[in-house]
Amino acid sequence: MGLFDKIRGQFIDIIEWVDPTRDTLAWKFPRAGNEIKNGAQLVVRESQAAVFMHEGQLGDVFGPGRVQLTTSNLPILTTLASWKYAFNSPFKCDVYFVSTRQFTDEKWGTPSPILLRDPEFGPVRVRAFGAYSFQVKEAGSFIRQLAGTDPHFETSEIAGYFRSILVSRFADALAKSGVPVLDMAAHYSDLGGRLLATIQGEFQPYGVEISRFIVENVSVPEEVEKALDKRSSMGILGNLNQYTQFQTAQAIGDVAKNPGSPGTMAGVIAGANLGGVVAGAMQQAAATPPPAAPPPLVQWYAAPGGVQAGPFDVAALQQQVRTGTLTAQTLVWRQGMAAWVPAGQVAELQALFAAVPPPLPPPLPPPAGGR
Repeated sequence: MGLFDKIRGQFIDIIEWVDPTRDTLAWKFPRAGNEIKNGAQLVVRESQAAVFMHEGQLGDVFGPGRVQLTTSNLPILTTLASWKYAFNSPFKCDVYFVSTRQFTDEKWGTPSPILLRDPEFGPVRVRAFGAYSFQVKEAGSFIRQLAGTDPHFETSEIAGYFRSILVSRFADALAKSGVPVLDMAAHYSDLGGRLLATIQGEFQPYGVEISRFIVENVSVPEEVEKALDKRSSMGILGNLNQYTQFQTAQAIGDVAKNPGSPGTMAGVIAGANLGGVVAGAMQQAAATPPPAAPPPLVQWYAAPGGVQAGPFDVAALQQQVRTGTLTAQTLVWRQGMAAWVPAGQVAELQALFAAVPPPLPPPLPPPAGGR
């Protein structure tokens, strides 16, 4: 370096940062031993902040605009440095530019499944992923807590830490939501908004604000997905006529693509026949009324010879009529009758006595003169 370059390097007139990247959060102005003179121009663009550090201590923070650095507009730095000459001589100071724009499409995801107690499936493991956006709100706190003395601080250096916080809080919010797995897709927005409202306190000490949290997908294990697919298939199969028509239409389309394949045509015919048989059987079963329930069995009590006996069904009473134990004058009773009644006066039992043959006639006298 020549003498002229060395002298020129000691007097920096313009301090600015033009960011050519999309992932830089903080950038240190390359001083390399050079000094900043009183009256230098500080240019801070929109979505930037400039932080002055003196001997490791946080000084002044400037937002967007063009500022001429003098004693009057560097009050904190002046107090820290206690310059005797009021900046009449060059001063040394670290200047960090911080990007305050929105950093969007940052990804998050659960590294391992979250165990939930679903009201319908019981304990079930779910995974989730999505995106979030963040923005530096307090440049001084961000430099002090995260960037430190790193001359080129990028989003990749804090992405893992941010994801860990978000996933942990998301698991808590998901467990407390009480939303069934089958209804989860309809509540993605609600889950994201609920989490966004609860996590801001986690990032405030770092000077960072999570401006948006998006839940893109909540998935269940493969075996649970197969069970859900079977349930959906059973719902579709509820109308076998429509299912048969759908299957036949698909098979006809396959035949049109492969007109010379006899196996395909045979499959169409077999499928249509089988579908028709199954559908017919289902329709016949639906049309056939269920068998009627048998009538309740009536229990009778009888009092042959004045002694109560029973209960008897009608068949037992008929047997007693044949043996002569039960006659038309024998008192009988069943539930629903007010009193004991002779069996011959009960309409339900009169048929039993009509089937009894009449008594035999007396024997004929022997013929006269017979031996």
